[in-house]
Amino acid sequence: MNLHQFRFVQEAVRRNLNLTEAAKALHTSQPGVSKAIIELEDELGIDIFVRHGKRIKRVTEPGQQVLKSIDIILREVNNLKRIGEQFSAQDSGTLSIATTHTQARYVLPGPVARLRQAYPKVGVSLHQGSPDQVARMLLDETAEIGIATESLSQYADLVTLPCYEWQHVLVFPFDHPLLAKEHITLEDLAKEPLITYHPSFTGRTRIDQAFEQRKLAPSVVLEAIDSDVIKTYVKLGMGVGIVAEMAVQGENRSPDLVARDGAQLFGRNVARVAFKRGAYLRHFVLRFAEYLSDRLSADLVEKAMNGHYDDYEL
Repeated sequence: MNLHQFRFVQEAVRRNLNLTEAAKALHTSQPGVSKAIIELEDELGIDIFVRHGKRIKRVTEPGQQVLKSIDIILREVNNLKRIGEQFSAQDSGTLSIATTHTQARYVLPGPVARLRQAYPKVGVSLHQGSPDQVARMLLDETAEIGIATESLSQYADLVTLPCYEWQHVLVFPFDHPLLAKEHITLEDLAKEPLITYHPSFTGRTRIDQAFEQRKLAPSVVLEAIDSDVIKTYVKLGMGVGIVAEMAVQGENRSPDLVARDGAQLFGRNVARVAFKRGAYLRHFVLRFAEYLSDRLSADLVEKAMNGHYDDYEL
């Protein structure tokens, strides 16, 4: 047996048992993938997959156990590579970060700039996607560190730590009638056209839950993943915007809009940083985590990776 066989089996499962897609991802031929998997099955004396004709239908029970071992073996192979890179390259290489658009646009510029200043030989690769895509990129080892608000803590194979708190804010054109009210309620907002995030992004779940708890049906007329897009349509008078606070702070403040605190309506959100369980984290990955939040430290992250993090809260 060999690593090529292990990678073929792992990629076949990742590609929903489609060997053609697995072969494309691994830059090889479909017959080659099929042959290697069969040879591994023959050597192990078990069927990893159930087949119908030439098509793979599902993973067998012993195949599930094989997959767990393959994941561990390939993870440790990647760890060995990272250890070699760290000690031979002297803090050079590439830091791959998986994150959402909001984090990449408003939160990460400062930490990334600090990392580049401290480690000028380290390049940065940003991968943007939904929180679920962020989790998948970590699990697939496309990225070493992930940052998002939604979903990350739901994956058992990820180690996640709370990073920082943030809240939603309401954004209005200057002449909007609701600005005359001292306290804006969910009932007020339910009567207005709303512009906010796509359901899987930037704490949208908490917004929906707030209305549901009051048995209100808001009219969301436009959804987007980009805070700047939301603000643009608010300026056009299409409705009231609900965005993350970092999208209207500092240099991101818009002179054409008025922002009002939304914490009393939607509560507070927690952004989380995540790593693949069991992964070896290079020195500059740990340092980048420290740059993300003064609540994080290299020692804390290493303890969490070793299973000691249940008592850590913001």
